[in-house]
Amino acid sequence: PDKTTAFDSRGRRTTQSFPKGISRFPHQSSCFQRSTEATTYYSLLPAMDPDPAQLLQCATDFAQYPGTQTDAAARELLHRFPLPVILSVLQSRTDSPPGLEDALVACLERLFSTRYGASFIPQYMPFLQMALSADAEKIRRLGCKTVAYLLEKSCEEGIASPEQLIIDHGIYPLLLDCLINGNEQVSAASLHAITKIAVSPKGIEIIFPSNNGEATHLRNLLVRCSSLGRVRVLSLIVKLFAVSPSVASAVYSSNLLGLLEAEINNSSDMLVTLSVLELFYELAEVEHGTELLSRTTLIQLLTRMISDVTMDTILRSRAMMISGRVLSADDAFKFCDESGVKSLILAIEGRLLAETLDANECESALEALGQIGSSVPGATLILTLSPPPARHVIDAAFNRQVHGKQLAGLHSFANISGETRPENNRILSAVAEDNLKRLMYEIASRSSKLTPSGLLLSVLQQDSEVRLAAYRVITGLVARPWCLMEVCSKQDVINKVTDPSTESTKGGMEAKYKCCKAIYEAFSVRFSSNPAFSGIAAKLQEAVDRGPYLTRKNRESQPAVMTADRL
Repeated sequence: PDKTTAFDSRGRRTTQSFPKGISRFPHQSSCFQRSTEATTYYSLLPAMDPDPAQLLQCATDFAQYPGTQTDAAARELLHRFPLPVILSVLQSRTDSPPGLEDALVACLERLFSTRYGASFIPQYMPFLQMALSADAEKIRRLGCKTVAYLLEKSCEEGIASPEQLIIDHGIYPLLLDCLINGNEQVSAASLHAITKIAVSPKGIEIIFPSNNGEATHLRNLLVRCSSLGRVRVLSLIVKLFAVSPSVASAVYSSNLLGLLEAEINNSSDMLVTLSVLELFYELAEVEHGTELLSRTTLIQLLTRMISDVTMDTILRSRAMMISGRVLSADDAFKFCDESGVKSLILAIEGRLLAETLDANECESALEALGQIGSSVPGATLILTLSPPPARHVIDAAFNRQVHGKQLAGLHSFANISGETRPENNRILSAVAEDNLKRLMYEIASRSSKLTPSGLLLSVLQQDSEVRLAAYRVITGLVARPWCLMEVCSKQDVINKVTDPSTESTKGGMEAKYKCCKAIYEAFSVRFSSNPAFSGIAAKLQEAVDRGPYLTRKNRESQPAVMTADRL
């Protein structure tokens, strides 16, 4: 046998023997020839019987090492226990000490995550076949993660065409089986590996075959799945859509987005429908997918769901939130049919007009209108439809009867007024601005506060959550001269927003500072030359100069004099 120097777990020099034909590095061994069958592969593994206690200790130390493992550590591990030996023990040992299998799986995961360890993966593709089809879930998870490491490290290690290796060894069908039939961890690892395949053009060809009759085509796969399997396949479609614009285009060209819509239309299971709605919510967050989503019938589907009074309130609420997310970007209105968008907004407003309305559904409707109103086209539409749906938002914002509804109304009103938009993009069309001003004065006139400044002061006098939302509303509204005049003419409003001791949370401090800064900048443009407002100018400038977190002028320690406690 060949002998080589190694070190035990305590760092002592030892001599280790390897069977004839096995060198210190497994890629130099003549025993490992590629095989298409995992069983044949394991018949070729060397018969070597390492000390299981030493192997357990070494694998545990390597797996539990804090921080990132280095190539040097991986090289030392394989110097003591060559990779064929580790794989042989993992597959064949039945009398191993407790915890050895778990330690080896964790060890291999860390090993293949290094550049040095990943360089061996192409020579052990039969091992991947075995791992992905194993009965043990942890072994299948290891196989899925190993595929991901192969693809991630291929550029660094110069591995030629890892996608071709996946094709030659039938890895992709095994990944799909893990996705559908594995436990939650295996399915997640498989999904991650498949998205890594989709990064390259050749990988896209694997996932989206030109032949629609292929068994691995996602459309055909969906037909053969259980309800859980279908949700997992649909989740894969959404993750692939988010990988890149080219993959999103392939998803759309394969008509896979229609599968999500069909699942909602055909499913009688509320949990499945809710899961698919969550996937639509993820789709709406993909920046490069706005145009492709607008080409589907998603807007019409959401409109039908929101308008359906027989549908569960949870589903209607989620449909409204997805609607807001889809239409929150300016680009959405470039590609969506305006009549469809109007119908969707009116459907949301219809829920606010319902005689019996669940509190959560009401808040969802207000939040959806606020999301739509965060873009200039959306805010313009909400304020110019007759009658304007924005009236519900403004009315809720200053209604103290229901706390959650008021909060949702204030935050939505802040979005519509432009708090989330750039400063030079807060003003809307003349008609929209006129309606906004008219609605504010009408609602104020019906309240005991009589003026918009009175309404703003009333919300600034409430709890911290409401105050934070009120700061956002004022930040957006003061871009309008009429609102700036209302704020500056009410000394109590200025005192509230400039008081350094009002807020104690980071979010509250930052929102109040942003509000002060917006008032000060608008004030400097319009009223800086007016001596009547000199006191206000000084207060605002002091608040802006102080910054968001400095709550007192004097930050030095101060002595505290008090009566001593006595027994």
